[in-house]
Amino acid sequence: METLNNFSEIKVDSPVDIIIRQIRDQITSGQLRPGDKLPSERLLSERLGVGRTQLRDALRKMEFYGILKTRPQSGTVVAGLGLPALQSLISDMLQLQGNDFKSLVESRIILERNIVQLAALNRTDEDLEAIELAMDKHEEALRRGDDAIGEDFIFHLKIADACKNTVLKSLMLIITPEIVEYFKKHNICAEDHAQIIGEHNEIYRCIADRRPMEAGDSLNKHLAMIANYVQNDQ
Repeated sequence: METLNNFSEIKVDSPVDIIIRQIRDQITSGQLRPGDKLPSERLLSERLGVGRTQLRDALRKMEFYGILKTRPQSGTVVAGLGLPALQSLISDMLQLQGNDFKSLVESRIILERNIVQLAALNRTDEDLEAIELAMDKHEEALRRGDDAIGEDFIFHLKIADACKNTVLKSLMLIITPEIVEYFKKHNICAEDHAQIIGEHNEIYRCIADRRPMEAGDSLNKHLAMIANYVQNDQ
């Protein structure tokens, strides 16, 4: 008798993965060579039948991994690394974009602890105002009964702005949206809204008071739910 063990999960590529694979194929086939300029975002999005947001996400990821480069007034070009190096980079990149949600979450926790600690040291009064505004909008969304996942992301993004480290912020922009999409797809959201609001306030207060270690501890506490989720889901 056949069992469920004979079946495996069907993997469906995201639009971003498909865009990256199409660019990879153009490079592998020699139609795009190191130094060649890509078509404009408008033309590419129309040709691929995708939104500019999805296209920009794919290009941004490829630029982060050194596959593409954006030059002022010249547009986006293929990096001059040579074909073998480009093929290896893209293959590694696509593997990292797989469904290893646990690794994404672990990376986010490590990354964001450093971000909140730097934010506590480097924040300005303007940063505090932006964080507080994002925190208020998140609370309003929760009270309306929304899932507020997007508003939560904005809150954490404003903290990343305050850390004054563009590399850490770029890493966060690559990792966190993948987690947000996973939560939306699987309808995962914390039920204790009061606890979330309280944890946001605690993180904010540590940053405002320039207490980096306490800010990191508060961040770990805030992300404990998602950390426990991935541990229990294995």
